[in-house]
Amino acid sequence: MTTAQLISVIGNSPGVGKSTLCVAVADWLAGTGASVDHFEEADILTRPAFRPVAEEFADGTSGVRPETLVASTRAYIAESLAAGRDYLVTDALLPFVPSLVAWGHDEAALARVVDELTRAVEPVRVTVVYVHDDPGTALRRAVEREGDDWGDWYVRKLAGSPGTRSVHDLDSAAAHLRDETDLTRRLLARTPWQVLTVDAGALGAQEAAAYARRHLTDLLGLTGPAR
Repeated sequence: MTTAQLISVIGNSPGVGKSTLCVAVADWLAGTGASVDHFEEADILTRPAFRPVAEEFADGTSGVRPETLVASTRAYIAESLAAGRDYLVTDALLPFVPSLVAWGHDEAALARVVDELTRAVEPVRVTVVYVHDDPGTALRRAVEREGDDWGDWYVRKLAGSPGTRSVHDLDSAAAHLRDETDLTRRLLARTPWQVLTVDAGALGAQEAAAYARRHLTDLLGLTGPAR
């Protein structure tokens, strides 16, 4: 392997099993003997490379500037290459679409950010694992798991953000997430990144992990059968 590979696990809605799959991918790759950095979703507020992101987020005014996200991503890549990592397995990191949408950036602005991110991650090769389900179904699953208070909190969070103020209940949240899914696909199509879509609606957690391992074996250029 000449350089690190980044596997960005993202989901189109809460409740699709994104974080569970991210853990499974990180554990699988670590089990091959490779050096793996598992970047959990909350790590964006604690990792040194993303300190500027955490500082701007804590300011609580207008979100994080896109240029800060790009610069911190570049710093994270440089840090990981210097550490000799083989794989960077990230949970809800690249390409930051939900956050940028919530902060009020339009598609043209997001396209510029994605173009900058593709340059910021070089020479690392990126594979996006996009975990997908119907947002209405996924949100109901999330509420069943987390409780009604979580559903109320999620609606309030979207309703209180500049780019998602049209959300006022779970149905409108699902409609927003469907639009965001289409936007994410258009933006990913602009990149040279590999994209693996995992249908969470048709697969259970174990089946999704097996599906991801099987296809990532080829996409990452690994040899031997997926475990």
